[in-house]
Amino acid sequence: MDNKKRNILITKEQIANKIADLGAEISKDYENKNLYVLALLRGSFIFAADLVRYLTIPVKIGFMTTSSYGHSEESSGYVNVVNDIPDNIEGLDVLIIDDIIDTGITMEFVIQHVKKLGARSVNCCVLLDKPERRKVSLVPDYCCFQIPDVFVVGYGLNYGDYYRNIPYIFNWE
Repeated sequence: MDNKKRNILITKEQIANKIADLGAEISKDYENKNLYVLALLRGSFIFAADLVRYLTIPVKIGFMTTSSYGHSEESSGYVNVVNDIPDNIEGLDVLIIDDIIDTGITMEFVIQHVKKLGARSVNCCVLLDKPERRKVSLVPDYCCFQIPDVFVVGYGLNYGDYYRNIPYIFNWE
């Protein structure tokens, strides 16, 4: 794929500006609350790290690993919990962070899982929203960018095990 031309959809600067704005919004919304950020690995690790740096409120951070894609460009429709939440989240205000929501199956699964563990409130935040692919009735509470139904890579999103380190979002032409 790398011999094809990269089509940059969202630049590094656009991402940084939007994350700064989102950090301010989340900080305001969660002021005087007990915020627990739950980053879904692996895809969200870059986005989550950048976003929490813009939070101006106390925050506890945890990670959960799920899998529904493997090395494919399409979701399998089944969510596998690889590593569960390491902390007791009962009574906390949980903000789930992921790189992208397309079908919504993974996010819906994680939201229900977090609710069962006794979270006081549960919201979700994504870098990218691909609403055309939605298979469940779910709209992210916080979102940086809405994109069309194209396969994207970079800024945490991978193709196979590669390209997560690219600082912008792209697809191939």
